[in-house]
Amino acid sequence: MRLLEVIGSMDPHTGGPCQTIRNLAPCFIKHGHAIEVVCLNEPDSDFLAADKFPVHALGRPWGSYHYHPALMAWLHRNLPNFDAVILNGIWQYQGHALWRASKRPKSPPFYIFPHGMLDPWFQKLSVYHIKAFRNWILWKLIQHRVVQDAAGLLFTCEEERRLARLPFRPYQPKSESVVGLGVPEPPEYHPRMAAAFAEKCPELGDHSYFLFLGRIHPKKGVDLLIKGYAALCGSPAKNSRQPIAKLVIAGPGLETPFGQQMKKLASDICPPDSICWPGMLAGDAKWGALYNCEASVLPSNQENFGIAVVETLACGRPVMISSQVNIWREIKDAGAALVEANSVAGTTQLFAKWAGLTNADRSNMAAQARPCFQNIFSIESATRNLLATIGPHN
Repeated sequence: MRLLEVIGSMDPHTGGPCQTIRNLAPCFIKHGHAIEVVCLNEPDSDFLAADKFPVHALGRPWGSYHYHPALMAWLHRNLPNFDAVILNGIWQYQGHALWRASKRPKSPPFYIFPHGMLDPWFQKLSVYHIKAFRNWILWKLIQHRVVQDAAGLLFTCEEERRLARLPFRPYQPKSESVVGLGVPEPPEYHPRMAAAFAEKCPELGDHSYFLFLGRIHPKKGVDLLIKGYAALCGSPAKNSRQPIAKLVIAGPGLETPFGQQMKKLASDICPPDSICWPGMLAGDAKWGALYNCEASVLPSNQENFGIAVVETLACGRPVMISSQVNIWREIKDAGAALVEANSVAGTTQLFAKWAGLTNADRSNMAAQARPCFQNIFSIESATRNLLATIGPHN
């Protein structure tokens, strides 16, 4: 089959949806299918150079709604060339454009991958009150029709499907399918990976470390992470025989006002040089960070999947996550995670529980990580599920 992915941006700095497409594409192609992307980026963007599938970049959109006058015309011309379409995300113009274009004859069915954007957390949090009101208006005017006319909604896990039913009315999708969301096998470990990470984070030296890998953004619970880690540094654990691991906070967003606030918070309440800020990690440096961490930590306030969490498992390392990471049950049941609430107390408890584990306990958690990835989160499994849902026979 020939699949079209519609997305606002393929820039890795925008988060997980574009990485989902890049993870899926090689496996999709391996199964004999074709995949193309239409997005609203500049055609000469550096981050598009390595993609080994056609990407139709129409140029930079206008405003937060991502309006682009060329998108509707492009869809009108090209939709009949595809067997199915996936809209990645909602709330922006590309959904409206696809909905309008899909009404023309010979248009293929389109599916919506919300990527957690129907989670009620966004409608309840006061910091998002303007966006929440905008979303409510958009839902009443147009978005509920886009959802209703789609061939179906695709979810990464059962928890996401359950939560999506809560915030908006009317909510009447034709179908709801949990297809999963896998990640590819990581490259096999090589010492050059550790060396590449050391170049990005030389101040770490030979210290053990916890790893946060993701955007430095309020949604990710970075403030909870820093406060919980500060509590660990001030706890009786600091007097134990084992030195407290450092904390690496790696990802884009350090230059934003929130990122600068977090760096100041860390300097105010954490011991000097206990937190490292290497920025966004990619390639060998990223894999070196994942393979060698004690555990990765994500106390997110809302996380639909958590690609970095699953990549950690794939590297054979355990995770410490909040119960707002929608796949927490699967990982905890597999014995590869510590899970607590997304609060300062909950994040403090994560670090306290880790400090209380014996070396044998930690080794056992690490031993469960790879099987958890292979059995639940492999890209092969997710691809099979997706093809079974959107294939031509549907």
